[in-house]
Amino acid sequence: MEKSFYKLVATVLSFLILVLPGTLSARGKQGEGAKLGITLKDGHYIVGELIAVKPDSLLLLNPAKKDESVNLIGIKSIRITRKSKAGLGVLCGFLAGGLVGGRLLYDSSEHGRGPQAALGAIVGCFGGGIVGFFIGKQAGKDKTIQLEGKSESEVKNALVYLSRKARIRN
Repeated sequence: MEKSFYKLVATVLSFLILVLPGTLSARGKQGEGAKLGITLKDGHYIVGELIAVKPDSLLLLNPAKKDESVNLIGIKSIRITRKSKAGLGVLCGFLAGGLVGGRLLYDSSEHGRGPQAALGAIVGCFGGGIVGFFIGKQAGKDKTIQLEGKSESEVKNALVYLSRKARIRN
């Protein structure tokens, strides 16, 4: 009975590891645009939600809930603010590390499997959680797009990328 219990736990944890990342990392409300921070060539900084990408400008919804059009010619750089995924990384690493650590020690020991498997699971949880934290932190890092000094084709590629992040996609 003990062996079937561990198989059940392993199956449930494996399922959660596969399913949770997709559901937890899903974009907020459907139709929500990316949060941008735009640095202009004159030094001003504009923040807002990306509504639409036009051929010569970006349409933002500023914090005052007013539409604001920003001309591409005046943009130096665009920072896409992403939500940190460190928490999700810790959760996934914690579960995976515990499962792997417990299973390895359970398989390798002949006597007293319970305490050794529990110790392996605990060590694996913390080790996996630490690794998951750093992977999640890197995955949620803000992205900066430089427009100043770029060729027309590079700017066009950046606009295509941004249009996929807009509330209203082209």
